[in-house]
Amino acid sequence: MPQRNDTAIWSGLFRISAESGQTLQAQIRQAIVAAILDRQIAASMPLPSCRILAEKLGVARGTVVLAFQQLVDQGFLVARERRGHFVNPEVLATPAKPQQKAPDQANDIDWKARRKIAASDMPPPAKLENWIKSSYPFVYGQFDPTLFPTAEWRECNRMALAVLEIRNWAADMVDRDDPLLIEQIQARLLPRRGIFANPDEIIVTLGAQNALYMLASLLMSKGSKVAMEDPGYPDARSIFRLAGADIEPVPVDQQGIVTSAIPSDAGFVFVTPSHQCPTMVPLSAERRQDLLARATRNNQIIIEDGYDSQLLDEAPQQALKSLDRSGRVVYVGSMSKTLAPGLRLGYIVASADLIAELRALRRFMLRHPPANNQRAVALFLSLGHHEALVRRLSTAFTERRKRLVQAISAFLPDWQSTDSAGGTSLWLEGPRGTDSRGLAAAAAARSVIIEPGERFFEHGDKPTRFMRLGISSIALQHIEPGIRELATAAGRRPAAA
Repeated sequence: MPQRNDTAIWSGLFRISAESGQTLQAQIRQAIVAAILDRQIAASMPLPSCRILAEKLGVARGTVVLAFQQLVDQGFLVARERRGHFVNPEVLATPAKPQQKAPDQANDIDWKARRKIAASDMPPPAKLENWIKSSYPFVYGQFDPTLFPTAEWRECNRMALAVLEIRNWAADMVDRDDPLLIEQIQARLLPRRGIFANPDEIIVTLGAQNALYMLASLLMSKGSKVAMEDPGYPDARSIFRLAGADIEPVPVDQQGIVTSAIPSDAGFVFVTPSHQCPTMVPLSAERRQDLLARATRNNQIIIEDGYDSQLLDEAPQQALKSLDRSGRVVYVGSMSKTLAPGLRLGYIVASADLIAELRALRRFMLRHPPANNQRAVALFLSLGHHEALVRRLSTAFTERRKRLVQAISAFLPDWQSTDSAGGTSLWLEGPRGTDSRGLAAAAAARSVIIEPGERFFEHGDKPTRFMRLGISSIALQHIEPGIRELATAAGRRPAAA
C-alpha cells in the first residue's frame, strides 16, 4: 500500500510560492484539486498527514489543516478515523477532464464560409500583451499598479460580500441594474460633465465598446452612414462596419472634428469631443454649437464618447450631452481610465425611450453586467474612494505629461506633439519619411513600447509618421530614460544631460 509520506509520489504535486497572488491555503487546495481531477491520486492512497505536508511545504500546520477541512466540506476528500485523508471515491467516479483532440480529429467545417459578419477581418487590436514586462511602457489604456487603490477596492468587495449585500445582487436582475450604482452615476459621475439625467435615462454596460456595439446593433443596418473623425477610434469604426454601416471619414484639426465637412446625409455622427481620439485636442466651443445645429437641421444622431474625460482637466469642457436640448446626443462613458480597464464597466446616457430599447436588447445579449461588480463599484463611489482616486491620478498624470513633453522637446525635437490639458496620452507626428511601425519594432528591442498611428486612420494599412504615447502605466522617473531610448531607436544621438 502506498505510504502517505512517500516523497517521490508527492514532490511533483505541490508548487507553493510566496510570490503568487493566492494565499498558501488556496494554493494547497488548488494543487490537491488539480491532482484529483487529473487522476494523479488513487482512492486507496492516503494523503500526507497535515504535519508532514506542512513540514514539506514550509508552512504552518494550521494552514494545511484548514485546507484539508475545506476540501472535506466540498466533497473532494474524506477523513477516515486513524487513517487520514483520502480522495472521495465519488469524485473519481465522474468523467475525467477531456483530453485535447488529436490533429486528425480536427473539425473540418469552414466557419469563415458560414459566418454572417466578418469580425476576424477587422483591424486587430494593438499587440501589447507583454507591456508590463517592458522597461518603458508608453502604452495607452492600461493601469499603474502603484496607483491602484488596492485597500479601498478590497474593502468595497468585502462589503459587497456581506450577507445582506449578497441578497441584493445574487438574484437574476433580468434587465435591471444595481439601483445604487445608477444613483451614484447620476449623482457623482455625470454632473462633473454637466449632465443631469433621470435613472431611467442610464444603463450600465460592459465598458464603452459594449455600449457602442449595443447602439450599433439597435440603430444601424446595411447602408447606414456614420460620419467619423479621421484619425479616429479604430474599434468604433470596426463596430459600426460590423453592423453594416458605411463610414464617412471627416478630417480633424487643432479644434477637433471639422464640422463643415460632415456629410449632411449621414444618419449618425460619432465624436470624441472631450479629448479627440487619438490627437487629444478638445472640440472647440464654436464647433460644438455648429455640430449640434447641423445635427438638428439634418436629423442626425450624435454618439458622444466621453473618451479620456474622467480625470480633472485644468480647463474642463462640458459634454455635448449637457448642451443637447433635442435628445439626439447619446453619451457613452466608462470607468476604465480611473478605476481599472479590466473591470469592464461603462454606461450610456440617453432618452428614456432609447434606454428602454437598449435594456430589451441587452437582456438577450447578456441580461445584465455582473451584479456583484456593480454593487462593489457603487460602494466605491458612495464612500468617496473614486473622487479621491481621480484627484490622485490627475495629479500624477499631469506630472507625467509635463515630463513627457519636456523629454520629447529635448531628445526628439523634430517631432511635433499635440499636447492639451488633461488626458493620458500624447499624439506625435514625426518628420517626413518616418515609419512609426518600423520605429515601434526598433524601440521594442530596447524595451520601449509605443503605439504606431496607422490603425487610427480610415486607410490604416499604410505606414504613417504618427504615433501615440500613453502615460497611465509608466512611472515618472522612467519617462525621460524611455524617450532617450526611443530617440536612439529613431537613429538620433541623445543630447547630453
